[in-house]
Amino acid sequence: MTSRGAGVVCLFPPVHACRLQLLQRINTVRLPAKPPNSHPAPASPASFRSPVVSSRLPSPPGAEASPAPSSAKPTLGGAASQELFREARMAATSAPHTSAHANGNGTHAGMAAQVGAPTNPMATALLTDQYQFSMAYAYWKAGKHADRAVFDLYFRKNPFGGEFTVFAGLEECIKFIANFKFTEHDISFLQSVMPMCEGEFFDYLREVDCSDVEVYSIPEGSVVFPKVPLMRVEGPVAVVQLLETPFVNLINYASLVTTNAARHRHVAGKSKVLLEFGLRRAQGPDGAISASKYCFMGGFDATSNVLAGNLFGIPLRGTHSHAFISSYMSLDEIPDKALRSKDGSRVCQDFVSLVQEWLQKIQVADSLGGVFGDTNQSELAAFVSYALAFPSNFLALVDTYDVMRSGIPNFCAVALALHDLGYKASGIRLDSGDLAYLSIEARKVFRAVEEEFNVPGFGKMVITASNDLNEETIDALNKQGHEVDAFGIGTYLVTCYSQAALGCVFKLVEINSKPRIKLSEDVAKVSIPCKKRCFRLYGKEGYPLVDIMIRESEPSPKAGERILCRHPFIESKRAYVVPQHVEELLQCYWPGRSDKPRAELPSLDKIRSRCMQQLEKLRPDHIRRLNPTPYKVSVSAKLYDFIHCLWLNEAPVGELQ
Repeated sequence: MTSRGAGVVCLFPPVHACRLQLLQRINTVRLPAKPPNSHPAPASPASFRSPVVSSRLPSPPGAEASPAPSSAKPTLGGAASQELFREARMAATSAPHTSAHANGNGTHAGMAAQVGAPTNPMATALLTDQYQFSMAYAYWKAGKHADRAVFDLYFRKNPFGGEFTVFAGLEECIKFIANFKFTEHDISFLQSVMPMCEGEFFDYLREVDCSDVEVYSIPEGSVVFPKVPLMRVEGPVAVVQLLETPFVNLINYASLVTTNAARHRHVAGKSKVLLEFGLRRAQGPDGAISASKYCFMGGFDATSNVLAGNLFGIPLRGTHSHAFISSYMSLDEIPDKALRSKDGSRVCQDFVSLVQEWLQKIQVADSLGGVFGDTNQSELAAFVSYALAFPSNFLALVDTYDVMRSGIPNFCAVALALHDLGYKASGIRLDSGDLAYLSIEARKVFRAVEEEFNVPGFGKMVITASNDLNEETIDALNKQGHEVDAFGIGTYLVTCYSQAALGCVFKLVEINSKPRIKLSEDVAKVSIPCKKRCFRLYGKEGYPLVDIMIRESEPSPKAGERILCRHPFIESKRAYVVPQHVEELLQCYWPGRSDKPRAELPSLDKIRSRCMQQLEKLRPDHIRRLNPTPYKVSVSAKLYDFIHCLWLNEAPVGELQ
């Protein structure tokens, strides 16, 4: 195939051809037949779980995937998708990338194999802005491409009118640099769109990888604050510049939606179950997958997204839609009416009749005051059909026709019939109407049924609410009073409706050991120069008091020793702090050619736990919804003096005449 670049011949398939091969491989894996490749699958990356979503346990480290029995239907889990991604990328290159650059953690290729591939196959070296390549060429032409640069990735303002942010997306960034390499098709495409560049530049790009890049980061799932570097990236300036756009892309939405999820968790409270239902409203498939992963990280309990459950081991939840209810016309549409008891000792040959008997009892029960008349029989047929399919997990959508006159009594009749056979129904879902009022009235009925028919636990049926819920509506429900046990939240959660973006930036702070600063008439946009170390200082009560940035050459703050903390730009804002505990924030997650130990990427469950623990450590006034107290971010006295000295040195002096 001849590329669009003049005189350039590409002997390797283009990306769309590789994607076709990838899809063909996926279809092959899904078939029961033995796949063409007989070699064993690689070990699952630490962040991916077993594709069996009913189990929350991750695969044992180093364990190989067991071949599925011939009668089973193989699924494409995290490890399989990662393997297919690697094969597709390899097919587009002349040879697999096997850089032998070594460090204290082994070869670059060895680290890449441990980390695994990005979740999204589109996260490749071309996923960047055009001007990054323009700058890379200019650096290369000037002989500056290998200059050692340090960049900080941070944000300037907390989202959603709050005073905290949850950091997320680190794992995907590390996976990205672990697999960063230009394929021959990538090179051919770049030659076609940059015909003015010299051929040797593309030879340089062929050899580019991230073996000489170092990444220091705050652990994923941490609570973070403006101006403090979330990540510090060091390496050849041309290479690190190419990482700017994908890193900001991978961090911005991840941190935004995780923070949104954490805010929903805070307002709902620890006792409520939060379900992410945003797949159909998310911004495309990749947005939906990211939302499911990061909402779970931010404190949600489960998702409706089956693929996310497969990839990340997130628990799955779901019931049925209004369409399922309205698709039934009568009880005559149920062909098989038999249901075996839970213990298997007997079979009810006519479950429908049993349900009808219970409905009649409910309608005449004295304790219910005769509030129930005739119900919608097509809805009852749908409930019975669903209960026959899922007798151990019967949860009904009760608002298709009328919640109190039809949905609730029909549900109670089916639930009581299931109880006769040893099953316990799960509960109901409300998707419209006055959720506070309906949940309270439904709870009253459940308690009355429990007392009338002596069915222990019936009054504690789970009530799930959905219908365009968000942080504000949940807060309003709390103030009104309600009986909702679980919230299904979609649109406002995954789209981050109240704020579209976090606004992370990636700024040069040092090059060739010389600090650099970016000035602005807007003081909030002035960058903080130098390679820095960052610490969190804790007070006597165990709460964090302040985050402080210091120059790399300065001694670390110590517990019990007084340190002057200064606002980076406001001279009068300063305070002495005597910390009881000091936590260094930045850890090495990609050591490059250095001998520094590499911090392990934890599992999604551990990141979620860290997020919850971090939020519990904050003072309540920092995370309250109304007028939260800003958290203090400071610099050391030496760094403060240096910032302002460099500022004056770099700012041109005006002249008036």
